[in-house]
Amino acid sequence: MRANSAVLLLALLPAAPALFAQSTEPRINMVGPYGPWLADKVLGPGPARLSFRTGKWASVDQWRAAARRRALECIAPVDLGGRPQVTVTARTTYDGLDIEFLAWQLPNGGGKTEAVLLKLAGARGPLPGILALHDHGGNKFLGWRKITRTDGKPWPVQARHQQQYYGGVGWANEIARRGYVVLVHDTFPFASRRVQVKDVPPQIRSGGVDPAPEDDEGIDRYNKFAGAHEHIVEKSLLSAGTTWPGVYLVEDQRALDVLAARPEVDAGRLGCAGLSGGGMRTVFLGGLDPRIKVAIAVGFMTTWRDFLLDKVFTHTWMTYVPLLPRDLDFPEILALRTPAATMVLNCRQDPLYTLPEMQRADAMLADTFRRANAAANYRANYYDGGHKFDRAMQADAFAWFDRFLKPASAKP
Repeated sequence: MRANSAVLLLALLPAAPALFAQSTEPRINMVGPYGPWLADKVLGPGPARLSFRTGKWASVDQWRAAARRRALECIAPVDLGGRPQVTVTARTTYDGLDIEFLAWQLPNGGGKTEAVLLKLAGARGPLPGILALHDHGGNKFLGWRKITRTDGKPWPVQARHQQQYYGGVGWANEIARRGYVVLVHDTFPFASRRVQVKDVPPQIRSGGVDPAPEDDEGIDRYNKFAGAHEHIVEKSLLSAGTTWPGVYLVEDQRALDVLAARPEVDAGRLGCAGLSGGGMRTVFLGGLDPRIKVAIAVGFMTTWRDFLLDKVFTHTWMTYVPLLPRDLDFPEILALRTPAATMVLNCRQDPLYTLPEMQRADAMLADTFRRANAAANYRANYYDGGHKFDRAMQADAFAWFDRFLKPASAKP
């Protein structure tokens, strides 16, 4: 079961303040007796200072300019230059798709970024483009392979991942078959962009190894190392004057440059989507890069309050932006794209979030779009089940892309 929550919430709008009210009931939280103080006094009840919902902005354009400027100031994006020089390392055709294997070197170290580009066999365009963003999933050994298939013999770890989260398919392939050019790239620090165990000091290797694709035990050991290494990466990024979103946002933008420059792609019809860590990346890329005409965040929508009190332990360090929460609540980063087409897909039993805070985030987004006279351009669906982007959810997401990125004559 699912519902168009934007419609439901707008129908209940007179009661909306209750959705944002503070609970006076004490409850166990992640920081014990400090939780209520942090939530109610430091973070505050909201709306946040730069929220469009404060009503102090003359127009959505004025608000977006000021709020994006502040968000970027807090994120502190790194400089990775312009569009990278791309090498095509191989080509193949599989299951009706022409597939190119790409690579480019970014100036921030690490291995070359590996990527795949998928399109219908023989397609020339101009076609809409999708930047498909892979998830986190506690698996930094994999990157683009999490959401693609390039032959009939996927790595065992790849097949298991897709079965667990994606209904057994590579969703990038599925949408490419609908007439999109799809680019999927590894981002820092996953797969080709991951930190190798051999490159860090022995005292922080945590029993990790640099495994081969068929070495399941070695992959598990690598991913345990990579999980333990996250707090070190975060401290190092902060010490350098940037943030984790300040790196992957720019890496995703350089990948978007690559996609937009393709001769078969209509650069005016670009979208992005992803589950979990890919949904997190969608929030930042979709909210901060105006080239994204349609953004679909899957399995990654809640509030800073939810992170603070209830669910911070379930999340990666990649989520957090120092100082920003008092200026924009988490869903309002994605809301910076208002009035551009936006979809959020939530699962009611997703253990990464509390349902009330998913609904509260939904209400913030719906209210922002309503205030911008763009309520029809926002939709949030709810599904039964846990953390996933299964085939039913994919069908809804693909239909949303079709609605806004395809002319009527080209829709299936």
